[in-house]
Amino acid sequence: MAEVLTWVIQRRVVLADRVEQLRKELAETEAEVGRPEAAEVVFGQFIEVERAGEADDSAVDAEFERVTTAPGAGGMRLIPDRADGMDAGVLPKDYQAIMRLVADAAEPAQAGQVSEALGKGTLPGQVEAVRAKLKRLAERGWLHRTPGGRFTLLDNGQR
Repeated sequence: MAEVLTWVIQRRVVLADRVEQLRKELAETEAEVGRPEAAEVVFGQFIEVERAGEADDSAVDAEFERVTTAPGAGGMRLIPDRADGMDAGVLPKDYQAIMRLVADAAEPAQAGQVSEALGKGTLPGQVEAVRAKLKRLAERGWLHRTPGGRFTLLDNGQR
């Protein structure tokens, strides 16, 4: 009887921890959902002002130019296809960190190991975000993906 009670208490603690983790993930997901909703509202307001003819055309044009020519705007690729002479310095900081971890690994790196080393965590959602970055680096010629789903530097890869 004592073993059953102990098991129930332990199970309750494990489930409480899982609930807390899921609440954090839910909060992060809700924040992600809120971003496009906010953009939709702002875009709707912009369209209404344009239709009403109340916008200062030169100011609107200047702001539009500033926003659309900023890095990352208009579908610009943040992770370029690797070409001869390129080093990891052209990559965003988080991708540079991933490249360093893969380079320093003694054997082909798994997404879970990289995620943990980056301090992102080992929950499936956290690991999948890192796995997506690793795959993107492999697709663009920065890393090699093994058939087992692990990642290594290419022979000519640079940190």
